[in-house]
Amino acid sequence: MTSKVFAKETPFQGIEQNPSLLGFGCMRFPTLSPDKPDIDEVLAEKMIDEAMAGGVTYFDTAYIYHRGMSETFIGKVLKKYPRDAFFLATKMPGWLVKSLEDVQRIFAEQLRKCQVDYFDYYLCHALGTENYQAYKIPGVMDFLWEMKAQGKIRHLGFSFHDAPEVLDEIIVDQPWDFVQIQMNYLDWKFQNAQKQYQTIEKAGIPCIVMEPVRGGLLATLCEESRDIFLHADPHASIASWAIRYAASKPNVIVVLSGMSTEAQVLDNLRTMTDFHPLSPAEQRVIERALQAFLAKTAIPCTACRYCMPCPHGVDIPQMFRVVNSYYLSKWKRSFVEEMEETEAGKRSDHCVACGECLSHCPQKIAIPDRMKEITALYRQIKTELETK
Repeated sequence: MTSKVFAKETPFQGIEQNPSLLGFGCMRFPTLSPDKPDIDEVLAEKMIDEAMAGGVTYFDTAYIYHRGMSETFIGKVLKKYPRDAFFLATKMPGWLVKSLEDVQRIFAEQLRKCQVDYFDYYLCHALGTENYQAYKIPGVMDFLWEMKAQGKIRHLGFSFHDAPEVLDEIIVDQPWDFVQIQMNYLDWKFQNAQKQYQTIEKAGIPCIVMEPVRGGLLATLCEESRDIFLHADPHASIASWAIRYAASKPNVIVVLSGMSTEAQVLDNLRTMTDFHPLSPAEQRVIERALQAFLAKTAIPCTACRYCMPCPHGVDIPQMFRVVNSYYLSKWKRSFVEEMEETEAGKRSDHCVACGECLSHCPQKIAIPDRMKEITALYRQIKTELETK
């Protein structure tokens, strides 16, 4: 392969040299057994070598990936390459931090495991209202900024998992170099990634994207969606549309793909070699495929709130948002937790099927029937989890 995967030419503010636009996520290496985290090191090393040969320069690991084995493995493999041939990123697990000494110990351990003298990109991992508290411990952020001053961290940022308004607070709290968010064409509106991306862009900070294929969901979709993509370009994989969607955003510096197979590496290299952003026509293809998927998979609520207020107090859009999240992710515990975090009087079980909402819904959703379904689903899953 003579050409290499794309890297954006214009340097981002505070970034001396742009890494490859495609990044290798080190959370989903192939394993020796499907129920254990032990990495198939022979296959994974081959995948990394192929990625490097194709021009991938950005590798993203974390303290907890593969139960602590990811950092050690990636450090061992990358050791055979010149240090200036790759950009290495890892993360501080704030939920394990109770003191400044914890941060100092973990950071030193990470340098040893990764066999490097510095990290090109270092992240405060999975920040949100709760996880950010660890970084308010006296001395913790001072230590991380001191590591940057000493050159042991080249760029300091954070990955984010929370509501957009929480991002608004965190992003102005420190002079961050970059921010990493979950962004894809499903979550652009479904999880309000659009607002998060715009907040980062407005702050003048480059954005790194995780979960561009939504954990593989956007590589499978439904038959109707796949047909739309294949008709538009029979030579492009379904996953490639999701990768290109994220990479086409102008403020995105890296799109991470957690590659688990050699086929995924080769497909991503094909997608991102001689990369060109999505055209307006291709954007419309994605929109049509997404609508087909949502119509097949989820309740087509747009959160217009024409159905509100419910005379019996049910937060109808919230109930649809929670159940749609479950339909798309199949995360049972998260579904139960989100239901129980909703104020009791606003849950689906308070629906009395009065029908007041039906004439107001532009999507013609059978809201009382759906509320009944959500209540039954919640009770079923809660019982399943309690009896395990």
